[in-house]
Amino acid sequence: MWVVKLGGSLWDSASLMDWIEQLSTTAHRTVVVPGGGPFADQVRSAQARWGFDDHSAHSMALLAMEQMARMLCALHPLLVAVADARAIRQALADKRVPVWLPSHMVLAEPAITADWSVTSDSLAAWLGSRLEAQGVLLVKSAELPQSVADITTLQRSGLLDAAFDRYARQFGRPIWAIFRAHSDALATILDGQEGPALPLAC
Repeated sequence: MWVVKLGGSLWDSASLMDWIEQLSTTAHRTVVVPGGGPFADQVRSAQARWGFDDHSAHSMALLAMEQMARMLCALHPLLVAVADARAIRQALADKRVPVWLPSHMVLAEPAITADWSVTSDSLAAWLGSRLEAQGVLLVKSAELPQSVADITTLQRSGLLDAAFDRYARQFGRPIWAIFRAHSDALATILDGQEGPALPLAC
Protein backbone atom coordinates (compact mmCIF):
# COMPACT_ATOMS: atom_id res chain seq x y z
CA MET A 1 0.00 0.00 0.00
CA TRP A 2 1.19 3.53 -0.85
CA VAL A 3 -0.05 6.88 0.40
CA VAL A 4 -0.34 9.46 -2.38
CA LYS A 5 -0.82 13.08 -1.40
CA LEU A 6 -2.46 15.19 -4.11
CA GLY A 7 -1.51 18.80 -3.45
CA GLY A 8 -4.39 21.16 -3.00
CA SER A 9 -2.97 23.42 -5.70
CA LEU A 10 -3.93 20.78 -8.26
CA TRP A 11 -7.58 21.67 -7.76
CA ASP A 12 -7.74 23.77 -10.95
CA SER A 13 -4.98 22.04 -12.91
CA ALA A 14 -5.51 19.91 -15.99
CA SER A 15 -3.14 17.44 -14.31
CA LEU A 16 -5.71 16.61 -11.66
CA MET A 17 -7.79 14.32 -13.85
CA ASP A 18 -4.62 12.67 -15.16
CA TRP A 19 -3.67 11.73 -11.60
CA ILE A 20 -7.17 10.53 -10.79
CA GLU A 21 -7.15 8.30 -13.89
CA GLN A 22 -3.75 6.87 -13.00
CA LEU A 23 -4.80 6.20 -9.42
CA SER A 24 -8.02 4.52 -10.50
CA THR A 25 -6.28 2.18 -12.96
CA THR A 26 -3.01 1.26 -11.24
CA ALA A 27 -2.61 -2.28 -9.98
CA HIS A 28 -1.03 -0.92 -6.80
CA ARG A 29 -3.10 -0.22 -3.70
CA THR A 30 -3.10 3.50 -2.96
CA VAL A 31 -4.64 5.79 -0.37
CA VAL A 32 -5.12 9.42 -1.35
CA VAL A 33 -4.45 12.27 1.06
CA PRO A 34 -5.93 15.50 -0.33
CA GLY A 35 -4.47 18.93 0.17
CA GLY A 36 -6.74 21.75 1.27
CA GLY A 37 -6.59 23.78 -1.93
CA PRO A 38 -8.76 26.89 -2.14
CA PHE A 39 -10.75 25.72 0.86
CA ALA A 40 -7.67 25.96 3.11
CA ASP A 41 -6.81 29.32 1.56
CA GLN A 42 -10.14 30.61 2.81
CA VAL A 43 -9.29 29.43 6.33
CA ARG A 44 -6.02 31.36 6.19
CA SER A 45 -7.84 34.46 4.96
CA ALA A 46 -10.49 34.20 7.67
CA GLN A 47 -7.86 33.78 10.38
CA ALA A 48 -5.93 36.79 9.08
CA ARG A 49 -9.13 38.85 9.11
CA TRP A 50 -10.44 37.80 12.54
CA GLY A 51 -7.34 36.67 14.38
CA PHE A 52 -8.75 33.46 15.84
CA ASP A 53 -6.41 30.88 17.34
CA ASP A 54 -4.33 28.30 15.46
CA HIS A 55 -6.13 25.37 17.10
CA SER A 56 -9.42 26.50 15.54
CA ALA A 57 -7.70 27.18 12.21
CA HIS A 58 -6.17 23.69 12.31
CA SER A 59 -9.59 22.08 12.77
CA MET A 60 -11.00 24.20 9.94
CA ALA A 61 -8.06 23.29 7.67
CA LEU A 62 -8.76 19.60 8.23
CA LEU A 63 -12.32 20.21 7.08
CA ALA A 64 -10.88 22.04 4.06
CA MET A 65 -8.99 18.86 3.19
CA GLU A 66 -12.27 16.99 3.51
CA GLN A 67 -13.95 19.37 1.08
CA MET A 68 -11.15 18.66 -1.39
CA ALA A 69 -11.62 14.93 -0.74
CA ARG A 70 -15.33 15.16 -1.50
CA MET A 71 -14.54 17.00 -4.74
CA LEU A 72 -12.08 14.30 -5.81
CA CYS A 73 -14.60 11.56 -5.11
CA ALA A 74 -17.21 13.40 -7.17
CA LEU A 75 -14.88 13.26 -10.16
CA HIS A 76 -14.50 9.47 -10.44
CA PRO A 77 -16.76 6.59 -9.33
CA LEU A 78 -13.89 4.45 -8.01
CA LEU A 79 -12.81 7.06 -5.50
CA VAL A 80 -14.48 6.81 -2.10
CA ALA A 81 -14.23 9.03 0.98
CA VAL A 82 -13.05 7.25 4.14
CA ALA A 83 -12.47 8.46 7.70
CA ASP A 84 -10.47 5.74 9.45
CA ALA A 85 -8.07 2.84 8.94
CA ARG A 86 -10.82 0.22 8.90
CA ALA A 87 -12.71 2.04 6.14
CA ILE A 88 -9.47 2.47 4.19
CA ARG A 89 -8.79 -1.26 4.27
CA GLN A 90 -12.37 -2.06 3.30
CA ALA A 91 -12.20 0.30 0.32
CA LEU A 92 -8.97 -1.33 -0.82
CA ALA A 93 -10.53 -4.77 -0.43
CA ASP A 94 -13.39 -3.55 -2.63
CA LYS A 95 -10.79 -2.45 -5.24
CA ARG A 96 -11.65 1.19 -4.83
CA VAL A 97 -9.38 4.16 -4.16
CA PRO A 98 -9.86 5.49 -0.61
CA VAL A 99 -9.60 9.26 -0.22
CA TRP A 100 -8.90 10.18 3.37
CA LEU A 101 -11.14 12.43 5.46
CA PRO A 102 -8.56 13.37 8.12
CA SER A 103 -10.43 15.15 10.90
CA HIS A 104 -11.66 12.03 12.76
CA MET A 105 -8.21 10.46 13.13
CA VAL A 106 -6.14 13.64 13.46
CA LEU A 107 -8.26 15.38 16.09
CA ALA A 108 -8.16 12.19 18.15
CA GLU A 109 -4.34 12.31 18.21
CA PRO A 110 -3.12 14.95 20.70
CA ALA A 111 0.51 14.48 19.64
CA ILE A 112 -0.20 16.19 16.31
CA THR A 113 0.54 19.89 16.65
CA ALA A 114 -2.62 21.90 15.98
CA ASP A 115 -1.19 24.75 13.94
CA TRP A 116 0.03 25.58 10.43
CA SER A 117 3.35 23.78 10.96
CA VAL A 118 1.46 20.58 10.11
CA THR A 119 -0.09 20.46 6.65
CA SER A 120 -1.25 17.65 4.40
CA ASP A 121 2.39 16.70 3.64
CA SER A 122 3.12 15.85 7.27
CA LEU A 123 -0.29 14.23 7.65
CA ALA A 124 0.45 12.00 4.65
CA ALA A 125 3.61 10.76 6.37
CA TRP A 126 1.72 10.34 9.64
CA LEU A 127 -1.01 8.32 7.94
CA GLY A 128 1.66 6.24 6.22
CA SER A 129 3.00 5.33 9.65
CA ARG A 130 -0.43 4.43 10.96
CA LEU A 131 -1.16 2.22 7.94
CA GLU A 132 2.37 0.77 7.74
CA ALA A 133 2.46 1.85 4.11
CA GLN A 134 5.32 0.92 1.78
CA GLY A 135 5.93 4.54 0.90
CA VAL A 136 4.54 8.04 0.49
CA LEU A 137 4.39 10.04 -2.73
CA LEU A 138 3.80 13.81 -2.59
CA VAL A 139 2.40 15.29 -5.80
CA LYS A 140 3.49 18.92 -6.03
CA SER A 141 2.58 21.86 -8.26
CA ALA A 142 5.85 23.65 -7.50
CA GLU A 143 8.93 22.83 -9.54
CA LEU A 144 11.24 20.45 -7.69
CA PRO A 145 15.03 20.44 -7.48
CA GLN A 146 16.80 18.44 -10.19
CA SER A 147 18.71 16.32 -7.70
CA VAL A 148 18.35 15.03 -4.16
CA ALA A 149 17.75 17.84 -1.68
CA ASP A 150 17.63 17.44 2.07
CA ILE A 151 14.32 17.92 3.82
CA THR A 152 15.52 20.89 5.85
CA THR A 153 16.40 22.82 2.69
CA LEU A 154 12.98 22.07 1.21
CA GLN A 155 11.30 23.18 4.42
CA ARG A 156 13.17 26.48 4.32
CA SER A 157 12.07 27.03 0.73
CA GLY A 158 8.43 26.41 1.69
CA LEU A 159 8.13 23.25 -0.41
CA LEU A 160 7.53 21.18 2.75
CA ASP A 161 5.91 22.21 6.02
CA ALA A 162 7.85 22.91 9.20
CA ALA A 163 6.95 19.63 10.89
CA PHE A 164 7.66 17.35 7.95
CA ASP A 165 11.13 16.22 9.04
CA ARG A 166 9.73 14.81 12.28
CA TYR A 167 6.96 12.83 10.59
CA ALA A 168 9.32 11.60 7.87
CA ARG A 169 11.67 10.20 10.53
CA GLN A 170 8.78 8.51 12.30
CA PHE A 171 7.61 6.95 9.03
CA GLY A 172 11.06 5.59 8.21
CA ARG A 173 10.17 4.34 4.72
CA PRO A 174 10.59 5.83 1.23
CA ILE A 175 9.08 9.26 0.63
CA TRP A 176 9.13 10.79 -2.83
CA ALA A 177 8.01 14.09 -4.30
CA ILE A 178 6.98 14.50 -7.91
CA PHE A 179 5.90 17.40 -10.12
CA ARG A 180 2.25 17.29 -11.12
CA ALA A 181 3.01 16.90 -14.85
CA HIS A 182 4.43 13.39 -14.36
CA SER A 183 1.29 11.42 -13.61
CA ASP A 184 2.30 8.81 -16.18
CA ALA A 185 5.22 7.84 -13.91
CA LEU A 186 2.98 6.69 -11.04
CA ALA A 187 3.28 2.96 -11.71
CA THR A 188 7.06 3.24 -12.16
CA ILE A 189 7.46 4.93 -8.79
CA LEU A 190 5.17 2.50 -6.98
CA ASP A 191 7.24 -0.31 -8.48
CA GLY A 192 10.20 1.11 -6.55
CA GLN A 193 11.91 2.95 -9.40
CA GLU A 194 12.85 6.61 -9.10
CA GLY A 195 11.76 7.87 -12.52
CA PRO A 196 11.15 11.64 -12.43
CA ALA A 197 10.45 11.65 -8.69
CA LEU A 198 12.68 13.26 -6.09
CA PRO A 199 13.64 11.05 -3.11
CA LEU A 200 13.07 12.86 0.19
CA ALA A 201 13.65 10.14 2.75
CA CYS A 202 14.42 6.44 2.97
